[in-house]
Amino acid sequence: YRKVSEQLPPTYHDYYSYCFYSNPRMACESALPAIMDEQALMGLNPNADACYRQRALVYFEQLKESLDGWEVCAEALAKGFYSDDHVKFFCFQVLEHQIKFRHESLTAAQQQLIRETLMKWLQAQLMNVHPEKPFIRNKAAQVLALTFVMEFLTLWPKFFFDILNLVGLNSNGVDIYLRTLMAIDAEVVDRDILHSSEETRRNILIKDTMREQCIPALVESWFQILQTYQHTHSELTCQCLEVVGAYVSWIDLNLIANDRFVNLLLSHMSIEELREEACDCLFEIINKGMEPVDKTKLVETLCQVLQSAGFFNIEQEEDVDFLAKFSRLVNGMGQSLVLSWTKLSKMADVKVSAETLRAVEGKIPLMLQLLIHEDDDISANIVGFCYDYLLVLKQLPALSEQQKTNVEAIMLAVMNKLKYDDEYNFENEGEDEAMFVEYRKQLKMLLDRLAQVSPELLLEAVHRVFNATMQNWQTVQFMEVEVAIRLLYMLGEALPASHGAHFSGDTTKTSTLQSMMRTLVSCGVSEYQHSSVTLEFFETVVRYDTFFLVEPQHIPSVLMAFLDHRGLRHSSPKVRSRVAYLFSRFIKTLQ
Repeated sequence: YRKVSEQLPPTYHDYYSYCFYSNPRMACESALPAIMDEQALMGLNPNADACYRQRALVYFEQLKESLDGWEVCAEALAKGFYSDDHVKFFCFQVLEHQIKFRHESLTAAQQQLIRETLMKWLQAQLMNVHPEKPFIRNKAAQVLALTFVMEFLTLWPKFFFDILNLVGLNSNGVDIYLRTLMAIDAEVVDRDILHSSEETRRNILIKDTMREQCIPALVESWFQILQTYQHTHSELTCQCLEVVGAYVSWIDLNLIANDRFVNLLLSHMSIEELREEACDCLFEIINKGMEPVDKTKLVETLCQVLQSAGFFNIEQEEDVDFLAKFSRLVNGMGQSLVLSWTKLSKMADVKVSAETLRAVEGKIPLMLQLLIHEDDDISANIVGFCYDYLLVLKQLPALSEQQKTNVEAIMLAVMNKLKYDDEYNFENEGEDEAMFVEYRKQLKMLLDRLAQVSPELLLEAVHRVFNATMQNWQTVQFMEVEVAIRLLYMLGEALPASHGAHFSGDTTKTSTLQSMMRTLVSCGVSEYQHSSVTLEFFETVVRYDTFFLVEPQHIPSVLMAFLDHRGLRHSSPKVRSRVAYLFSRFIKTLQ
């Protein structure tokens, strides 16, 4: 009695004394589960006083450590004693602790109590006019998922069937069911979560058992949910698409990649609220490991349907968020085809690999449209396919005229997309600026790969752009001037030279680089009034410092640029700081 009463508010002590002395058994079995420490529960509110919050923490620890104290929370959930969201969450937390850390030590009756509690709580949700807050539903899904992991293989093999039979197509029930599936994915499948070897073996066994016993039923439930709610409940439909995308990586693809299911997914591509999630779902389907011939067939079928439905006409699409998802989908399809081609080439299947290469090249016009799109997120999402395509070209013995045209088009796109936009804040670089810097790094990788495929073509293209810009630098916008110098700078890595000896060896490359450097230091562009151009000028001068060993007559003018208002006396502290470092490097070379 003393231990029980210490956990209760003073107002309940007399009642407990009566229960205990008149009927001790009733005090333990009936009264305890019905009553919680109300003052401790007040501390669960984020705005509660510190003393109440401390009491809540102590109470939480007591319930966790108690052998049967958690049952008070189970009853509160099953019977809906509390309307306060924080109390409900608290009860689920206590239950979660028992399942996670004490499940094996629970009696069979206590394990049964947990199952019954969860199902009673779920049943109550079906009747709720207003669903629980998302954080309550997420926590409930976590607890259900933990129970599943602990009991599916032994005590609760009918877990999914029991839930499906209970919730049917009730929207509140379906919501919890889908959240539970995602929570199970996190517990059992998610590769980002580290598991012990024992947990890994258990998870493999769970997936194998699910494939044998219930995956077809789950897939059917997803189809019914998608079909039922696609026009009336976009949130549920998107949740279900997310589940399909998560599970498709390890279930039988034929259950999803069939006319019935794919046509439904494609129809969602035309519904504004669903199409982004439908794109993600199709991406996961495309990403699934398959035999190369089957993968090519799947991608080509999907492409034909998307093209027929007008999705390849991206210039008519104004929704950039959708286009970013669509670009990711096209990237997935392109990379899948390249992977198929690589595998088939190794198998020396000449005919089929040639067909697959044609399939790859059939996507290049769409890839280029997405690569040059003014929105950088859309462009960035297709870079992977572009990079892989260039790798394919590098492996070919010779390029066709069309392939050369494709390479030139990619070059022009990269050169254009490297430019800063008007909104870039050079003085106070924030998140948007950091994202563009990362995007530029991706474009640099493409430029390096272009150099491997056709170094002569790249050198010629950069030379052409550089000369045209330097001839008119006084009247050209800063981003045009900066990118022209930047391209010259990038050639230093794209066309590597032993120990930086860019001005010896290959006469074509040497003479072209030497010509551009001569133009850079003599055309007066160092006077351009923009910090990005100024910095790029000095960075390039130092990168090609060996040029001044070949043409030392340019040293005085460059030294003057370093020392006057263009360099060490520049108005920007950022420029002065960087130039000071570059100047020290430049001087070392001249020594």
